Amino acid sequence: MGLPAKSGVGGGIVAIVPHEMAIAVWSPELDDAGNSLAGIAVLEQLTKQLGRSVY
Repeated sequence: MGLPAKSGVGGGIVAIVPHEMAIAVWSPELDDAGNSLAGIAVLEQLTKQLGRSVY
């Protein structure tokens, strides 16, 4: 997704846009690695729309 982020097995993800904002998303359905499926999709779409990435 291009942002530093931390996820938890409860379905939450917190991502950071350095010096600008923090974004939190939550959805309980997890992938095999324990990450929120909908949360990752929303963060990927948001970073594309905002044109934000640390890479």
